[in-house]
Formats: sequence, C-alpha cells, structure tokens
Amino acid sequence: MRILVTNDDGIDSVGLHVLAREMTNHGDVVIVAPDREFSGSGASIGHLLDFTPHASKRQVEGIDEAWALEGSPALVVLLSRLGAFGDPFDLVVSGINPGWNVGRTVYHSGTVGAALTARNGGITGIAVSQKTDFSALIGQGTPVEQKWETAAKIAGAVVAGVIAKPPAQAAAININVDNIDLSEVRGWKRAQPISPPVSWATSPGENTTPAVSQIPTDDPDRFELKMNWNRERPEPPAGSDAAAVNDGYAAITWLTDLAEDPDAGTGEVDEALDQLFTDGANT
Repeated sequence: MRILVTNDDGIDSVGLHVLAREMTNHGDVVIVAPDREFSGSGASIGHLLDFTPHASKRQVEGIDEAWALEGSPALVVLLSRLGAFGDPFDLVVSGINPGWNVGRTVYHSGTVGAALTARNGGITGIAVSQKTDFSALIGQGTPVEQKWETAAKIAGAVVAGVIAKPPAQAAAININVDNIDLSEVRGWKRAQPISPPVSWATSPGENTTPAVSQIPTDDPDRFELKMNWNRERPEPPAGSDAAAVNDGYAAITWLTDLAEDPDAGTGEVDEALDQLFTDGANT
C-alpha cells in the first residue's frame, strides 16, 4: 500500500508531519506537498503550459521520502498519479488542515481539492481538517495549539477501514474534527456539507462591521481589501458537518461525483436554447 500524503499549508506544516507519521501504520508513505501556502486553492492545477514546476527533496522526521513541489495540492496529486514520484499510489491523504473545511468551504479548500483530484483520477482521497480559533491567524503562523494527534488518529481509523474494504469506486472522504483531545470526542457522524442559508459574511445581528472593507491607498485608482474574520456567524444547520463538529463529533462526509440534476433548470433556459438553434438553422 503506497500512500501519498499532501496538504495545502506547505511542506513545513506540523499537521502534515503528524498525519504522515500516522499513515506509516498503514503503508509506505511518501510526502509530496506544496513548497508554500496554497490554502483556498481548491482543485486548481495552474496553467501547465506556462510554467515548469520544480520538486526539492526535504527531510521530515519519521518519513523516508518527502518532496516540496512548486505548485498546488491538486497539482501534486495529478503529477503523482502520472508517475512523477515513482510507482502509482493506492491512496491519497491530505491534511491536517488547521481550520475546518465544512459546508460551502469544500468548494474552495485546497485540502479537499487534493482528495477530489485523487478521486477524479481513480484513487480514493481523504481530506483531514481540524477546527481552530478563527479569531487567530489561520495557517502555519497560528498561535493556537492544535491537537493534531486527535485528527490523525481519526484519519487512521478511516484509512484502516478503506484498506480493509476499498470502495467499489474511488471516493473522496472529508473528515472534520474539533481541536480537542481524542478522549473528548463523543464519536462520529455521517454529515452533509451544508451551510446556513446566510453566510457569515452577510449574517444579520448586532455586528454591523462589513465583511470586507476598502482601504484607500496613495493611488486613487487602487485600494486594498481587508477581510473581517471576526464577524458573528450563524448557527450551522442540523445534520451538517459543522453542527456535528460543534456537538463534539468527528464529521465524516463522502463527497459524491459531479452529476446532472434532472430536476433542475427552467423552461426559460430551454426555450432560449431552442430559439438559438432554431434561429441558427434558419440563417
């Protein structure tokens, strides 16, 4: 069993190292991670015709092989699947991300993007994220003490189950857990990646500070944009991954393939398309 471990926070992330060492209990581990921060990169791979990524050997305690790549976590997975780092990988594990990836954030998370890219290439991918203090700096500079071992052990249990009976089709599994000791976790729940009907950026309430502010510069045609991360957030919906984590559970979400929704759409869209091709046929 060859396991690729990656992340979106960069090769120097402590969470990456803890996760990789846990994965050595389940197979031969190779770390290939971005050489810098790639949070929020989703499943982007960049314009491959426009740049040539470089890989550099790194040393990580307890891991035999580790590389830093100039590129996103999704690119890491893509190039690894194509054989850039040796024999094919049987499993991709991404994380541990300092900060949960729940609800609509799964669209944008580089941690989850690696797992989705793996699944897209026929390899099961597992994303591992741990809640942190959003009023603190998110990323490798965070002063919050992360209990990485909790998320790593839960990921290890999921990996053990996947290895014991691999899914019939490659899957993307999203794991989220609170920043607490394993003994404090109440158990686990299958949960949906759903968000409140109103996002934190537009939530009503006493906090009227704008979600994003324009900061003037010396150039009247240019301004900076500052995000306000301390705004009040609405309560997550029941059954959601965020609610499960807030209730003390590990949230496990199996993300499905992109698929056509036969019940979606409107007659107006259909009519507009029919009209376009009818007019086109008559010209």
